[in-house]
Amino acid sequence: MACVQFQGFCSSVGDISGMGRDDANGDFVFPSEQFKSQALISSFDQYRAMYNRSIQDPAGFWADIASQFHWNAKWDSKICSQNFDVRNGQIKVEWFKGGVTNICYNALDRNIKAGKGNDIAIYWEGNDPGCDECLTYNELHMKVCQLSNYLKDVGVKKGDAVAIYLPMLTELPIAMLACARIGAIHSVVFSGYSADSLAQRIVDCKPKAVLTCNSVKRGAKIIDLKKTVDDALEEASKNGVYVGVCLTYAKEFALNKEKTPWKKGRDVWWQEAVSNYSTTCEVEWVDAEDPLFLLYTSGSTGKPKGVLHTTGGYMVYSATTFKYAFDYKPSDVYWCTADCGWITGHSYVTYGPLLNGATIVIYEGVPDYPNPGRCWEIVDKYKVTIFYTAPTLVRSLMRFGDEYVQCHSRKSLRVLGSVGEPINPAAWRWFYNIVGDGRCPISDTWWQTETGGFMITPIPGAWPQKPGSATLPFFGVEPAVVDKNGVEIKGECSGHLCIKKSWPGCFRTLYGDHERYETAYFKPFKGYYFSGDGCNRDKDGYYWLTGRLDDVINVSGHRIGTAEIESALVSHVHCAEAAVVGVEDEVKGQSIYAFVTLVEGVQSSNELCERLKSTVRNQVGAFAIPDTIHWAPDLPKTRSGKIMRRILRKIASRQLGELGDTSTLADPGVVDQLIGGLKKISKL
Repeated sequence: MACVQFQGFCSSVGDISGMGRDDANGDFVFPSEQFKSQALISSFDQYRAMYNRSIQDPAGFWADIASQFHWNAKWDSKICSQNFDVRNGQIKVEWFKGGVTNICYNALDRNIKAGKGNDIAIYWEGNDPGCDECLTYNELHMKVCQLSNYLKDVGVKKGDAVAIYLPMLTELPIAMLACARIGAIHSVVFSGYSADSLAQRIVDCKPKAVLTCNSVKRGAKIIDLKKTVDDALEEASKNGVYVGVCLTYAKEFALNKEKTPWKKGRDVWWQEAVSNYSTTCEVEWVDAEDPLFLLYTSGSTGKPKGVLHTTGGYMVYSATTFKYAFDYKPSDVYWCTADCGWITGHSYVTYGPLLNGATIVIYEGVPDYPNPGRCWEIVDKYKVTIFYTAPTLVRSLMRFGDEYVQCHSRKSLRVLGSVGEPINPAAWRWFYNIVGDGRCPISDTWWQTETGGFMITPIPGAWPQKPGSATLPFFGVEPAVVDKNGVEIKGECSGHLCIKKSWPGCFRTLYGDHERYETAYFKPFKGYYFSGDGCNRDKDGYYWLTGRLDDVINVSGHRIGTAEIESALVSHVHCAEAAVVGVEDEVKGQSIYAFVTLVEGVQSSNELCERLKSTVRNQVGAFAIPDTIHWAPDLPKTRSGKIMRRILRKIASRQLGELGDTSTLADPGVVDQLIGGLKKISKL
């Protein structure tokens, strides 16, 4: 049987002393003894024993955890049934098959019955300071039941899809839970998507209803969501998909109801309709393998992929990863800055926290509005203890300097988290030393929309961290690093990151396209799930994600990960953020093109260009020096902080007529600024 063995790890921990603030000259950053003494998993030995059991006896390990939830009927005798190898037939994954449960019941009713009904479930912070509300578990339960009853009354039943196009209001998790309560499949679409993108998703999942909001204010900008939905529904109708109900929440401070475009007979005001329904609603019990939600990955080209997650395994996995990766305690107040339009908002804004009975913070606005200290104002206001965000947000706030952080207390913080992409060591250290005062472990998580939950992540208190490393696998996860031929590499190495066996949160298919599911994820390296990411594993067994393998640049025969170059650039004291792409080159195959955002107040210059060049040469090598540096006042990002590299590639290649949809960007004006800056680029 497999067991966890990390080359050199145990001896390294035994030989290294010291803890607390990050020592930039050392590999390890240790949790304090005070933190360890109170941690759920307080030692590597404890983790190793649990991990080994999860690999050697996955049925027993996950059955024990699943038994902590409510099941109307227990699962079949076989906890897991799987085929991960296309050579053995169709790919198939099932967990807790035959078990009957409901994730909404477990998130709300179970916690209320445990005495948490009057505890705060959600603190909601509006875009503008002073605009806020809170909901207890009892109040959340009543609102969910009212919406569930409304949906049933308009004909939504078990197995039907409901499209949700909402900003970060409390109504967004309410809508997700209401669908789950009646066995409907929710498909949340990020409310920054264009009408065309929304229409694509509506055509694919054919929802019985669309839930939206008339308008929303993000920062100083007002966005008309209802107009986008109307255009999307019109486009969907041209493709033969007609949606009979558009339930619309009225945000009148952003747009008056009278000015909201309206289609009589289809459109319904949320507050007027839903409030008339009963605050109790019977649960629709579902099989563990019944669908829970669809979440479409955007993709740079082609049809979006509808990732399908089912109920039982996802419920158990999202709750368990949340509990251990954040060392969750009942006294915690948890804030994840992600939007529910992404998988992080599903697993670690809504389901994972609420299944643990947690108190969560939801923020409607943008992180630097009305000033770059807004995040830390919110942390102090709600006494946030766990703060989970994206590296791009960290780097963006770094750019404004330390004073916006240090003028706020942040004493409530005890655990930090990072999600979405590898966090470079410089940003990690700033996050740890400045935001966390050198006392808060960072859960630098690696996972994907497809995985449903964390796959490789630190467990606070269990082992020391290395800035920039996701560290070690979570329970039940067997990573494998393989070469280009699919041969597994042992020990210290670099290669393609794959997973050997299924885990409870694993997605089951791509909606309506199982062939694409197998082709994209299981055929590249037969016998494995292929993540699409590259990684390094060091001598201590720690995993370092190097980014998407399609973000690799091939320069004169050298294959270079963009993340490595970006990390070197950002390590320079004057560089706040960097994004690197490859541009076709007749001689070298590809040239390296770097978009660089400087720290606030720093001016671009040829001298600075040379210093950045020297930094990359020293940290990576001369072969990795950017051919072009494009000074960027900002980078094109989605509201969740994801850098849209597709747009950067088109700008770098001067393919300005092929930029595609830019409506998902937090600030579409950034694209015009970058195009305008083409004349000011620095050739190295």
